[in-house]
Amino acid sequence: MSGALKPGERLPSTPHLVARFEAANATIQRALQSLKDEGFVRGHAGKGVFVREGRQFVVEATTYKSPGPRGYSYELLDVGEVEPPNDVAAAFAMSPGGGVIMRHRLLLHDGEPVELSWSYYPVDIAAGSPLASRKKIRGGAPQVLADLGFPERYFDDRISVRQPTVNEVEGLDLPADVPVFRQFRVVYSDFQRPVEISILIKGGHLYELSYHQVAGQ
Repeated sequence: MSGALKPGERLPSTPHLVARFEAANATIQRALQSLKDEGFVRGHAGKGVFVREGRQFVVEATTYKSPGPRGYSYELLDVGEVEPPNDVAAAFAMSPGGGVIMRHRLLLHDGEPVELSWSYYPVDIAAGSPLASRKKIRGGAPQVLADLGFPERYFDDRISVRQPTVNEVEGLDLPADVPVFRQFRVVYSDFQRPVEISILIKGGHLYELSYHQVAGQ
């Protein structure tokens, strides 16, 4: 992770690591297996263990990523009117018991799972629109919101790190003991009205988040 070993470089042999760290052979083998499970190194029979090619994949922190060949794609997992989690209801300033439209998706890059997301929209905006449909949306939610008269102006993210749930481990195909990023995103339209709130979950082992700040804003 520090870059001391370059992509494609062979790791020291197991006897060398045993001597260097004064550890048992079994301990070194478990450590190497953990690195393999987390995707940092690759084992090649008869040749050794090598640092994986390429750096961590950088995920742009945008509200929508355009699908493309060998790029991003989406799987729509669920759509429906639900009672939102407490933090979502609070961000919308909703009364208890109110409902929202929820879209649950899996984001992939080149066929590999990158992110699980739950996006919530006020019923008075989303009901009867493509946001409430069980179909993929061309141009994504930002285009629909703009067409409905609620263009996205900016968003705020809160990011935390925690251990994944069982469903997150399965949905993102995570190795054991890998934490996840949790983004809590509030998207605002004109007059600082929140029009979309998303909970975004990414594996913390292979990904970096990239933000761009406009000067003066």
